[in-house]
Amino acid sequence: MSLKSKIEIDYQNSLKSKDKLEISTYRLILSGIKDLEISNRSGPQKKETDDNEIKQLIKKMIKQRNESIQIYKKNNRKDLLVVEEKEVTILSSYLPKQLTDDETKNICQKIAEDLNAQSIKDMGKVMGKLKQTYSDILDFSKAGAILKEILNKK
Repeated sequence: MSLKSKIEIDYQNSLKSKDKLEISTYRLILSGIKDLEISNRSGPQKKETDDNEIKQLIKKMIKQRNESIQIYKKNNRKDLLVVEEKEVTILSSYLPKQLTDDETKNICQKIAEDLNAQSIKDMGKVMGKLKQTYSDILDFSKAGAILKEILNKK
């Protein structure tokens, strides 16, 4: 079953349960998928939208919500904070389990050693290998910060 089909089924179930927050979140996801499909159909290189593109869309949506969560925490807006956190939970359920901070640090150190990265100049090489190997389960904003720390020590 494709990721889009799974999301559509979950949307139908949320309509039955009448959970307003779930319904609005699924509508946002499906709207994003529809936009993605339209952009893939138009232009010179027409193609079908695949699960990887949908995962990238969901990651982008999670990143937007995490930024909002930080703002709401800073401004003490608990009402809006709860909504954003619930949306992140729903969105995250469609991605593979993300690595913890410790696991991310260990992987970054291992790849940096394997590629013999000596300084911050080698960061692009290391990030490329991380994206190639761990694109689904790694938070690259965390990985970037960890890599800077690791490579600046050398």
